[in-house]
Amino acid sequence: MGWIGILSSAQGLVRTTLPCSSAEEAHQKLGETNAIFSPDPFEDLVQRLRTYFSGHKANFPDKLDLSGASAFQRQVWEITRLISYGKTRSYRWVAKETGKPDAARAVGQALARNQLPIIVPCHRVITSSGQLGGFSGGIGMKKVLLHLEGIR
Repeated sequence: MGWIGILSSAQGLVRTTLPCSSAEEAHQKLGETNAIFSPDPFEDLVQRLRTYFSGHKANFPDKLDLSGASAFQRQVWEITRLISYGKTRSYRWVAKETGKPDAARAVGQALARNQLPIIVPCHRVITSSGQLGGFSGGIGMKKVLLHLEGIR
């Protein structure tokens, strides 16, 4: 589907991009001017992303560096990582899992700041009424990702 930028620190993955039309665009979207291009440390992750984007289940148990996130954001993202391939959950469900059942809007805000799309599958979170809700990559991309996973 295109180029994906991957940025990591010694602690784990920091940021990924959704598919871009060029390597330069992916690098720009990472927002790191000091980043060094090196595909070698990500060979396994790249293969799993290829598997995912070809419409097959792939797991992303990678270690994450969420040091730039708030405690609530980290909690929301870790809960979102538990949503299985081909399944969706609501913002309200995620809020309940955090122990804050009235925080669905805050969950949406935390997911909007997700720097690791696909790895933290925020596209699997929809509204309680079944509407798609928002997505940093746009609703069209959210539909594509859900379709890849067999979700209609």
